[in-house]
Amino acid sequence: MTVSALAVAASTFAFAGVAEARDQIQIKGSSTVLPYATIVAEAFGENFSYPTPVVEGGGSGAGRKALCEGVGENTIDIADSSSRIKQSDIDNCKANGVNDIQEVRIGYDGIVFASDINGPKFAFTPADWFKALAAEVVVDGKVVANPNKSWHDVNADLPDQAILAFIPGTKHGTREVFDIKVLEDGCKESGALEAFVAAKGEKDGEKACLALRTDGVSVDIDGDYTETLARLEANKQAIGVFGLSFYENNTDKLQVATMNGVTPSVETVAKGEYPVSRPLYFYVKNAHLDVIPGLQEYVEFFVSDDMAGPGGPLAAYGLVPDPELAKTQEMVKNRTPMGPLD
Repeated sequence: MTVSALAVAASTFAFAGVAEARDQIQIKGSSTVLPYATIVAEAFGENFSYPTPVVEGGGSGAGRKALCEGVGENTIDIADSSSRIKQSDIDNCKANGVNDIQEVRIGYDGIVFASDINGPKFAFTPADWFKALAAEVVVDGKVVANPNKSWHDVNADLPDQAILAFIPGTKHGTREVFDIKVLEDGCKESGALEAFVAAKGEKDGEKACLALRTDGVSVDIDGDYTETLARLEANKQAIGVFGLSFYENNTDKLQVATMNGVTPSVETVAKGEYPVSRPLYFYVKNAHLDVIPGLQEYVEFFVSDDMAGPGGPLAAYGLVPDPELAKTQEMVKNRTPMGPLD
């Protein structure tokens, strides 16, 4: 037997006893997907003869990294993610022997901008957020360090309230969407991208759109949305970035801003009217499906009409149901691994 064949045999043997060694499904990842996965895990434990899955947060990037650590009882089965997997994740997976991965889209969520319920109302555009948080902006045709102190400085139609924003840290999938659909779009809308490219060149000009202030008005939150809410409760003048479902479950404390004149809601996200929305996913390690008890059943249960459909508990919590849910159900039933990234 060759060395490579021995290695394969050894890894197979090491995984042969996983069902006996671990009978609980292990899930890690996005803080946005966390409450949905928790709802499904608890319902799964109540309705099936398998133990309730263990669900942890930690961020989309952390979940995908853990998924790609390898195959075996000491690695997780599912990574929750509020942003799509990256090619670098896939390459990392393959390098560690994780070859077949299912991409399961569970529905959609909006990213909202919320403040204290008793504070002033806000009506934002992506350009407002760029002008508020960018390290550099364009004033009188020149690229300068951001001088804006209040939202009124950014836009005369906004309240005269000091800028203080709590935004998701870089390990969160929400941050990736915030960067693309708020900062990058705002950079273009404000005319700053054109000025940056003229002053810095194309590559550095594009980077400048995502460079944020370091003077304390833009604060990264590495924890989940409960930490952001706690920061807002301690700083009544601040504005936080949340997932739609979290906001909808805290409307007694928060009010939400419009974006481009659209109020975020399940309806406006489902219709594609609200501009800052994104699909939510989880990624399944196919090599574990026939080894970890109940894993296939859990995945099918998650995307069932009873759970992820319009009348299910996930929609009641704030998930926007996927209009192509039946297609996802068929893919899950067939254990279809994801193909190349689009």
